[in-house]
Amino acid sequence: MVLKAGEPIALSMLADQSEMERSHAAAPRRSTASVDAPALSVATHPLKRLLDISIAGFALLLFLPLLLVVMAAVRAESPGGAIFRQRRTGYRGRVFTIYKFRTMTVTEDSGQIRHATKNDARVTQIGALLRKLSIDELPQLWNVLKGDMSIVGPRPHALAHDEYYGALIPTYAARFRAKPGLTGYAQVNGFRGEIRDTRCMSDRVAADNSYIEEWSPALDLAILARTVPLIFSDPRAY
Repeated sequence: MVLKAGEPIALSMLADQSEMERSHAAAPRRSTASVDAPALSVATHPLKRLLDISIAGFALLLFLPLLLVVMAAVRAESPGGAIFRQRRTGYRGRVFTIYKFRTMTVTEDSGQIRHATKNDARVTQIGALLRKLSIDELPQLWNVLKGDMSIVGPRPHALAHDEYYGALIPTYAARFRAKPGLTGYAQVNGFRGEIRDTRCMSDRVAADNSYIEEWSPALDLAILARTVPLIFSDPRAY
């Protein structure tokens, strides 16, 4: 299947047995991902890394005043630090620490971690605004500069969620063939927001794996272009 920039995936691909068989060997554990498989262009192409460094570096300088204001506001609203840290699974199953602005009254990083839901009581007032505009994700620009993440790639989940969905979805582990991203093909195609059932996650995984297998610099640019308007108008952002 050839994936064109801006073209939504067909959900029928979830039933593609050959894809499930190819990824099944990579899925038995959370590190989970085909650590012995040959590296794909999405993970090794120098142009992708150049774009990551250029965009993340410029964005950090551009948004520095905003970052400082948000840090002060988060600290003033509720007790706790401004930055939320949580372990996530990255490229080839390597665990890294992700940075976000704290938007909740809890800072879970082990055991059972609840997905955020609409009107979630754990979200603070300022946190709700930050999440709506995706400002809470801006500290991940530092993750991109460090090389833990990419600007575009599969969105990373908490370790407990990787463990849970990795056991249910045979192709889940294959998404670790690329660095996780600030935005991704799944997100611009509507696979964002509350996870109500396994099918919701399966759709995201299918989109992630399609992106990885069909990656090109043009696809990354198309995803970035489609991300910008969603910052202000995505009803699934909460």
